[in-house]
Amino acid sequence: MADTAWNCGLMMMKLFTMGMLWWLGSMGLASGHGHGRFDEHPLSEIDIYKTTLALRDSVSIKANPLILGLKGQDKEWVTVNVVNPDPSEDDWVAVFSPAEFNASTCSPVTGEEEEPYICSSPIKFKYANYSNSKYTKTGKTVLKFQLINQRADFSFVLFSGGLSTPKLVAVSNFLTFANPKAPLYPRLAQGKSWDEMTVTWTSGYALDEAVPFVEYAVKGQAKARSPAGTLTIDQNSLCGSPARTVGWRDQGFIHTSFLKNLWPNFVYAERDGSTMYADYQPGSLNTTDQLIKDLKNIDIVFVIGDLAYANGYISQWDQFMSQVEPIASTVPFMVASGNHERTWPNSGGFYQYTDSGGECGVTAETLFYFPAENRANFWYSTDYGMFRFCIADSEHDWREGSEQYRFLEHCLATVDRRKQPWLIFAAHRPLGYSSNEWYAEEGAYSEPMEGMICRSFGKSIG
Repeated sequence: MADTAWNCGLMMMKLFTMGMLWWLGSMGLASGHGHGRFDEHPLSEIDIYKTTLALRDSVSIKANPLILGLKGQDKEWVTVNVVNPDPSEDDWVAVFSPAEFNASTCSPVTGEEEEPYICSSPIKFKYANYSNSKYTKTGKTVLKFQLINQRADFSFVLFSGGLSTPKLVAVSNFLTFANPKAPLYPRLAQGKSWDEMTVTWTSGYALDEAVPFVEYAVKGQAKARSPAGTLTIDQNSLCGSPARTVGWRDQGFIHTSFLKNLWPNFVYAERDGSTMYADYQPGSLNTTDQLIKDLKNIDIVFVIGDLAYANGYISQWDQFMSQVEPIASTVPFMVASGNHERTWPNSGGFYQYTDSGGECGVTAETLFYFPAENRANFWYSTDYGMFRFCIADSEHDWREGSEQYRFLEHCLATVDRRKQPWLIFAAHRPLGYSSNEWYAEEGAYSEPMEGMICRSFGKSIG
């Protein structure tokens, strides 16, 4: 029996080593599954409901340029100049979008708010002394922020009092992109058949303003057009705070088009409507930069959960899509569900933690296409040449007899190993991982899947 288990484990190890270039995510990161403060989003450190007004005419905060993206860029660096005669170590500057962030219609949530209520968290922040260590002596600082097009205008705010007791000191002029509604962040994904590809993108255009479509062609041949369907995310469809409260941000209109009857080994060019996509600019994480350098050697990318780590701060999804755009617009960008996308108490998932920050899977399932039979279930299979991928959703029940167990059993059992010798199973939570308390408690959850995989990978190709 020990030999059988060892052989199965060896086969799985070889399989995942072979596919490492394609895998992103945190399958091997213990911190991806925590439920304590080390796992929280930096924006959650801001107690925005305790903000008080402390406006001072002597303080100045100005941002330039006023109009962004004049050359069609979807991201641009902004310079923020702060002059403060009474500086302190805990001063910080935040970016708000939309620029009007203290709406008169905002209702109190905790009972601790002071008027005027601030309804939303900022999308970014920096301490005022970030670029000038002598800020507390000079009262002057210049900060650089990279803004991306997020379908609304921006303003910068100087706070004192640190993150726990914010005091609003000054508000800057407003900035906007030349075309805030522009279609952006294209992301490819495999369709439900081998010759189908999907293109999903985000825009600020409602259906009564513009008809979404994709125009595509093999280089040198006639162009074809494919219509697109459109989805939106409603604030009330989310499950809890901060996603439904200070973390909420309108995600615009999400369009998906299905390109059918495509042929392998052909290079297709595509665009949505008449808007070409902008080039990648530096500033993303090292992993993304390395993938971009290696794109010519990569055919398909899988991100197995914990995609944006937004944790209920919805503005961060735009940041993530902008970061991965050079990859997702070039090769199929396949995603899976992790605890930071799905897990929320009493929302239909297997775990009862608050890791998703109230998103409960809604945001990820809407922003990214995946070829599931039922879009409410984040498990699916996809064939890519000599590879069969069986993608599980470790945030839903996969115990023996469950709907997901039956699906995965079928996915693993029906592959023809003579045509597709590479059979790959992937899930966000590592199987048999028990180095943390919650895994020790829930360890039996992985045992049925380990047995099924061992049986499937133990088969002879013949």
